Amino acid sequence: MAQQYTRTAIGLHWIIALLIFAAFGLGWVMTDIPGFTMMKLKYYSWHKWLGVTVFALAFVRVFWRLTHPAPAMIATIPRGQQLIASGVHWLLYFLIFAVPLSGYFYSLAAGFPIVYLGIIPIPSLIDRNLEIADTLKTIHVVLDYTMAGLVGLHILGALKHHIIDRDATLTRMLPFLKR
Repeated sequence: MAQQYTRTAIGLHWIIALLIFAAFGLGWVMTDIPGFTMMKLKYYSWHKWLGVTVFALAFVRVFWRLTHPAPAMIATIPRGQQLIASGVHWLLYFLIFAVPLSGYFYSLAAGFPIVYLGIIPIPSLIDRNLEIADTLKTIHVVLDYTMAGLVGLHILGALKHHIIDRDATLTRMLPFLKR
């Protein structure tokens, strides 16, 4: 059997993935609510809290990865696929920082500070600036949809390895699965 990821790496992977799915879904719903309502305000707060949590866990994940290298890819995977998988992974690592940061700067530029869990004020690194808010919003949305596309590619690749190639790629991140 192929070398497994550590339990910590698996846990961080799935926790961050679930938080990103929740933030994306919430972002999708909240932006479609017309007007300014209490529910919309609540969803925006939750969305920001999810982003702050993902950002913080991203540091933990990168630290873990640097101190506990990922297992080598399965030797039977063609070199081109290995390069694509590696590229997608590194882009996803970049995006788990860039998406929350872009949302943070957009929120501040739009004049909405972030208070994590309604208790902890996050320092404001920029002042309200409506001239750049739209650009930052666009950056946030583009990065978010880029992440969604890469996550989709990541999932399809994992399923391809499990269903078509019948190798242990997916079982290394989901050890309870059988090949």
